[in-house]
Amino acid sequence: MIHIPDIGDFPDDAGFTPLEASLDGLHKKGRDGVIAIFATGDRKVEFHCYSNYTIAYVPSLVGIGAYYPIAPVHEKKPIKYVLMDLDGTSVKSEEFWVWIIELTMQSLLKDPSFHLNEDDLPNVSGHSVSEHLQYCINKYAPCASLNEARSYYFEHTHREMDLIAKGQGKKNAFVPAPGLKEFLLALKKRGIKIGLVTSGLFEKAWPEICGAFQSLNMGDPRDFYDCIISAGTQLKKGQVGTLGELSPKPHPWLYAETGIVGLGIKANEHNQVVGIEDSGAGVCSIRLAGFTVLGVDGGNIVSSGTKALCAGFEKDLLSLLPFIL
Repeated sequence: MIHIPDIGDFPDDAGFTPLEASLDGLHKKGRDGVIAIFATGDRKVEFHCYSNYTIAYVPSLVGIGAYYPIAPVHEKKPIKYVLMDLDGTSVKSEEFWVWIIELTMQSLLKDPSFHLNEDDLPNVSGHSVSEHLQYCINKYAPCASLNEARSYYFEHTHREMDLIAKGQGKKNAFVPAPGLKEFLLALKKRGIKIGLVTSGLFEKAWPEICGAFQSLNMGDPRDFYDCIISAGTQLKKGQVGTLGELSPKPHPWLYAETGIVGLGIKANEHNQVVGIEDSGAGVCSIRLAGFTVLGVDGGNIVSSGTKALCAGFEKDLLSLLPFIL
């Protein structure tokens, strides 16, 4: 049995990996009060366990690793707030964005035959663009620069998004998740406030949101959601970017900002909030923000070893309603 204070007790096969030391080397099991260290299956988040509390460590390929205290959460009805991921949870778009990363690597390597492997998928979804690209550079093009990769990425993104807007691009690139309309309307009927959260930059996320709402005849998403938070705008020469590339999921900031700033969630209401995700990075982001996690199948929650952090895990959104209503 695995015990992680303020998170829970889990069977040994829950997906966590025991470690002797943290990735940054600052903490070791059995030293300075550290009783145990566990990492998620994909090693994206570590839990450093003390006798009566836990601190989470989020390493980064492109930024500075960060430590976060873990707060206990216990779902309490009635649920007042639902925070929802975009890619994979609300809109089925992961295959499109993985394809864009493949195009980027083809350009970077000058190899049009390049394709990602199955074991790459947990590392190229759910995080920021820069984290995805840095992973690919480390594995496939160690001499390449992140700036060069980002340049190719946005070149391909802008071209393909323009083609989609003209009705000429990749078919079924952005498809609403099954039951999305019925799910959202059920929440609205109960007076539950809804926040939409994405690690995607605004320029790639907004067309997805609008396209999904247009296909469902739900009008302007800005009039429906109570708050929408993205990772901001792209940093490039001659323009002003916004913070987002170094603080995406699995860091808690996107969900924390959506809930605390966007929806005005008070400290005594944290147990009346649920976040819904399909990615391991998103699951950790919600939990580190201090909210209950519900997982939906189809992403990398199982393969990333984070399913145990979910209070509920179902095949689709409608199947999650009993956990909320």
